[in-house]
Amino acid sequence: MTISAFDHPFLCGLLGDDETAAYFSAEADIRAMLAFEAALAKAEAVHGLILPDAARRIGVVCATFEPDLSQLRAAAACDGVVVADLVKQLRKAVGSPFSDCVHLAATSQDVIDTSLMVRLKAVAFLFSNRLSKIAQAFDDLDARFGKARLMGRTRMQAAIAITVSDRLRAWRAPLEGYRDRLTEQRFLVQFGGAAGTLDKLQDKAPAIRAALAQELGLSDEPQWQSQRGLIVDLASLISLISGSLGKFGQDIALLAQAGDEIELAGGGGSSAMSHKQNPVAAETLVALARFNATQLSGIHQSLVHEQERSGAAWTLEWLILPQMVMATAASLRLAFELTGNIRRIGAVKS
Repeated sequence: MTISAFDHPFLCGLLGDDETAAYFSAEADIRAMLAFEAALAKAEAVHGLILPDAARRIGVVCATFEPDLSQLRAAAACDGVVVADLVKQLRKAVGSPFSDCVHLAATSQDVIDTSLMVRLKAVAFLFSNRLSKIAQAFDDLDARFGKARLMGRTRMQAAIAITVSDRLRAWRAPLEGYRDRLTEQRFLVQFGGAAGTLDKLQDKAPAIRAALAQELGLSDEPQWQSQRGLIVDLASLISLISGSLGKFGQDIALLAQAGDEIELAGGGGSSAMSHKQNPVAAETLVALARFNATQLSGIHQSLVHEQERSGAAWTLEWLILPQMVMATAASLRLAFELTGNIRRIGAVKS
């Protein structure tokens, strides 16, 4: 087993999600960091801090620049971040006389946090589309089986008869709210300089930050480098998503256990009992929901930033947030697949 099950050579078949994982690759991170540097140069040229020729040169180089990853790895081991070495390599590639115009007035956290925001914005769009597809799949099941009878159960005991529509409504109801919250989520540019004051830019700071945000398609607000509420809010939201999908998975697993109220295709086989068709996707949804719920306490710990920047809290965020995003991605993928594998739901008519 590798350190992460999400990119394990074979467990990723169950727990992975290639589309989402691409946003957390080194290549995607570097491309977003270089997009920050190019956008910053452009914004600073517009406001007269650097020459337009310098901004053009930096933009051209950033579009194709491939840093030495071995050097970045060594720098991260020493510095805790890759940005200082990335900027050093980039300045060399830009060359004289414009090398000093690279990364002007910025700091490592500006680059890293903004890269994260660019990539999380794309992931949020992906997740909102998946939520819409799952909601539509529930609607399709309702059209086919909604009037069929189910035994309603409270505290794991038979209660009164309900319809499939009633159960589907409980599965579907939270999803539109989550989708709307993802759509409304603001992804902010981070630009504060050494200690969050943008002191080198003086009175031009707000205008340059606004131009930088616009260039990157992000929202503009003052620096938030030690105020991580927006990260924790997003983590809480994706934990809610995986939690609600875990409820769906738990219900499907229990229906499969009873055996007479659901018929599933695509179940998992057993090495010892050939007659079994295990509800693997449903079980995995439960596991992923519990995983994210567990990680949520850790991401709240990352709110505790000392003074103007915390290396410890920041690193904790790097350890936890990508795993939570990947767990949610897998949940969304599996939930959609599971809805497509429901061949029948509801009691068989006698």
